This record gives sequence, structure tokens and C-alpha cells, in this order.
Amino acid sequence: MIIKTDLHCHSVVSDHAFSTIMENITCAANAGLEAIAITDHGPALGDSPHKFYYPSFVRLPDVVNGVRFLKGCEVNILNNKGELDLDNKILATMDIVIASVHNPIYRDAGADGDNTDMYIKVLENPYVDILGHSGNPMCKFDMEKVLTKAKELGKFIEINENTFAARPQNIKICKDIALCAKKLGTYVAVNSDAHFCTNVGVLTNSIKMLEEIDFPESLIANASYGRLKELLNLRKNI
Repeated sequence: MIIKTDLHCHSVVSDHAFSTIMENITCAANAGLEAIAITDHGPALGDSPHKFYYPSFVRLPDVVNGVRFLKGCEVNILNNKGELDLDNKILATMDIVIASVHNPIYRDAGADGDNTDMYIKVLENPYVDILGHSGNPMCKFDMEKVLTKAKELGKFIEINENTFAARPQNIKICKDIALCAKKLGTYVAVNSDAHFCTNVGVLTNSIKMLEEIDFPESLIANASYGRLKELLNLRKNI
């Protein structure tokens, strides 16, 4: 299983990451990737870019060192209404938008809660492309309902490599999500969530898990830039 794009990477613009955009792109080129998305955090997490950062993306090139450079963001899901911490005017300018729950921000999480409607509302936002690392055991949801909605809307569910190191309590749920995606025919995006440049494109644990469940490569939206572009262009033009 070969995956040629990485759609979830952080730069030093997110204070708890350690590499520049250029360092990330250079490592992507060295790894033979076709495309990389830089997706720094939205403002609610507290380590977000200056307000001029996202509007300034228009000044940056689309291709660097032979790698397609996608401009993106990882927005925070704020509450069970599915509200996000960047407004749609900014999201409309992004090539890639990931929406994620981060425990310090999402106050409605709870082991006994049901976040199905929240995730569906997030997916219904026309500018959200990927539901990020959704295996949080404190944010339970009906997988079949949410993944069916993602399939209907042409959105992707993330398989996140960083989970295997940073969120081991999520791994079983992530496998269940992958199995549900396989059953329903929902596309996934397999991403590093790299916070240091040498992790860009490193997807070893995610690929191992997907191969163990015989997940079809045809359902990996970012296996190639060509497939990714074709799928995204059904909804928007990148």
C-alpha cells in the first residue's frame, strides 16, 4: 500500500510543532510525495497563527520542489452544535480543511455522550473536507450514521498516524472506524499529523492496520494526488 500525499502537517506556526513549511515540503519531496497540505490549528487551541496568516496564503506558490503545496487548516470543533473556530469566509479559501475535536476545546465530550449529530453538522459544512482523528473514546458517535453521511457528501474520514504515538487509547476505535468505512465504501484520508518534518509521509502504523483488515486501496482518497484532486473537484476546484 503506497500513499503519495500527506494532508495533515503542522509547521512552527502552530507553537507546539517544530519545523517550517519549507522543511516540511523538503521532507515531502525527499520521501517522494506528490502533495502535502500544511494544516495549522484554528485560533481556539491557543497556538494558532496570526490573523493575517491564512489570508496571506495567496502569496505562496502552488508547487515547491516538485511537490504540490496545498494550503489548509485544522479547525477546532467548538461544541455539540458543530460550530468551528474559523469562519466560512476563511475556510472557503483553503485547499484542505480538517475539522477535529481537541479535548481542551470541545467541552461537550463525555464518555456517555452521543456526538453523532455534531459530526453530521460538521460534515454538512460545505468547506470541511476531512473529519480529523475521530477515535476519541470521550467523543462517541454512531459510526454508521456519520460515515454514511460522509460518503453521501463526498467527505473523508481521517486515519491518523500520530494517534498511534500520542493517543493510544484511540487505536481500537480507529480500527473500528476503518472497518466501518470498508463496509460502507466511505473514503478515508491517511495522514501523518506530523509535528516535525521527518514524520511527513511516515504512515507505517496506519498502513499496517489497514493492511491487516484488508482495507481496499481504492478507498484511500489521498493515495495519489490525481485521485485526491478528482475527488475534491467534485465539490470544489483545487
